[in-house]
Amino acid sequence: MSFGSMVFLFGFLPAVLVCYFLLPARWRRGRNGVLLVFSLLFYAWGGAALLPVLLLSCLGNWLLALLVSPGRRGRKGVYLAGILANVAMLGYYKYTGFLLGNLQALGLDVTAPSIALPAGISFFTFQAIAYLTDVYRGTIPAEKNPARLTLFMAFFPQLLQGPILRYGEFAPALADRHESSAEAAAGATRFCFGLAKKVLLADALGQIADAAFSSGDRLTMSLAWLGAVAYTLQLYFDFSGYTDMAIGLGRVFGFSLPENFNYPYAARSATEFWRRWHMTLSFWFRDYVYIPLGGNRCARARQIANLLAVWLLTGLWHGSAWNFVLWGLYYAALLMGEKFLWGKGLEKLPVPVRHVYALAVIVVGWVFFRSGSLAQVGQMLSAMCGAAPGGLWSGETFYYLLQFRWELLAAIPAALPVKAALEGWLRRQSGSAARMVLALGPKALGLALLGWSVVRLLSSTFRSFLYFQF
Repeated sequence: MSFGSMVFLFGFLPAVLVCYFLLPARWRRGRNGVLLVFSLLFYAWGGAALLPVLLLSCLGNWLLALLVSPGRRGRKGVYLAGILANVAMLGYYKYTGFLLGNLQALGLDVTAPSIALPAGISFFTFQAIAYLTDVYRGTIPAEKNPARLTLFMAFFPQLLQGPILRYGEFAPALADRHESSAEAAAGATRFCFGLAKKVLLADALGQIADAAFSSGDRLTMSLAWLGAVAYTLQLYFDFSGYTDMAIGLGRVFGFSLPENFNYPYAARSATEFWRRWHMTLSFWFRDYVYIPLGGNRCARARQIANLLAVWLLTGLWHGSAWNFVLWGLYYAALLMGEKFLWGKGLEKLPVPVRHVYALAVIVVGWVFFRSGSLAQVGQMLSAMCGAAPGGLWSGETFYYLLQFRWELLAAIPAALPVKAALEGWLRRQSGSAARMVLALGPKALGLALLGWSVVRLLSSTFRSFLYFQF
């Protein structure tokens, strides 16, 4: 079930809201129970046959955490076995086909089975590993109630695409949180903005990207660049739109979910970009992989090995294909270059030049990410450098620029901190008009965007969120 489907917007969401808020606020267990039941129903809607995978992960990690708590005998071995079990489950569902397919390519007589990928497995597995590790380290106590841990891992607003949660941050709200009309209104407004990002911008820009990446011999230099830029914007509005909806829904139910994006295309380097993009994933790799490997507190050769390991895993986490591996290594090379080679020189350049540099390497990076094969990576990058089969320009480029001119124009300020700057300016004003705009403007605009998004959904085919595949 997708947040942008009619079933969710006019069926599932009203049902969970009614059932949740009909219960008195003091009955916290009852409200948690409603969220748990609806979260499992939400997951089962997309394939009930895969629900046992999620439940096995929840209950298995609940039991493992009890066994690795400080003071338990043999807990290190149990912890390592638990991490291995989580990685093995993720590996089986996500990478078996990739591994066997590569063995087939080497000439080995193996059959790659068709294995259905459980939705959100990369996200809830990482949450489980973080929870197990935090309990083992003694950072948080093990949860004794399996239903509470299951709600943490299956919480429907963030189940399929994050943000990646930490149990230590989520658990206090299970016992004590305060739902209010003001928070619900703010959450609903953010949900509407997120839906608009997805439906009004991402889906439209995706049509340009699809056309460019599938153009074959018609590909021109201009169309390659337009398609790469369109995909750069599409992916941001698609993923950050989902995050906005997840955070907004969390606020409606009294939960404060972590931010996942901080205007990443305002970055002035690849390093800064990754401090702003998919922040909960970056923090996860920092805390559970990079620092345990030694982080920066070791010799340069070891630091390079640590960065390579992290970015190889980051690429593989995003997908079981060689283009994702190449994408991860591409960013490893960029980050190591900025850290050890040209970073100090980059900081001395004018800010606009640094922005252009960052945007150029980001757009190129998304070509690796979007391409369906290494051959397509080569075709797109060659075309962007001028060696396009269709030449430099075609009427197709002009058609897409004209057809989607408003989406392209709206996407630029929407991807930059223009809204934050405007809100800051209004807060500094002393007049009542500014206060009224701050109080009512976002809500009114959110309602307008909701209506426009619903009209667009009814008149076109909804495109699945891009990160569902991960």
